[in-house]
Amino acid sequence: MKYGWVAKAAVVAVAVVLIPTLFGCGDGRPQRVPVSGTVLIDGQPLSHGFIRLMPKDARPSTGKIGNDGRFTLTCFEEGDGAVEGTHTVTVSGVEEVNSKTLRWHAPKKYKNPRTSGQTVTIDGPTDSLTVELSWGGGKPFLETISGGE
Repeated sequence: MKYGWVAKAAVVAVAVVLIPTLFGCGDGRPQRVPVSGTVLIDGQPLSHGFIRLMPKDARPSTGKIGNDGRFTLTCFEEGDGAVEGTHTVTVSGVEEVNSKTLRWHAPKKYKNPRTSGQTVTIDGPTDSLTVELSWGGGKPFLETISGGE
């Protein structure tokens, strides 16, 4: 067959083009979507802390909360977002004032995934995810840490 090598070359060329398309050229990590938003406490932006979204079977995503309550999530690389699905949400609204004093900007219960009571579903890219927390009648407070001296 005179054109046998041409046919083989064509098959190889098609495979080189199609295989990456079929299987993706990703980084080998789960698919993520960009996620950013705002954390509110009693309707006002939470001005300090970190947010974490924890899916059941994938790596969590975290973000630093800015003075305006805004955050952008990171899973593997800065700003790469979160995997799609339902996530347990934790918010750590604590700040070290000095070596013996912490300032709580949000209730401690939101820091623990078992007590936060917060979940969100990520079903695509978003820049408007809103997480609403409440003091439930409480207010920000200072906590003194006893040293192990």
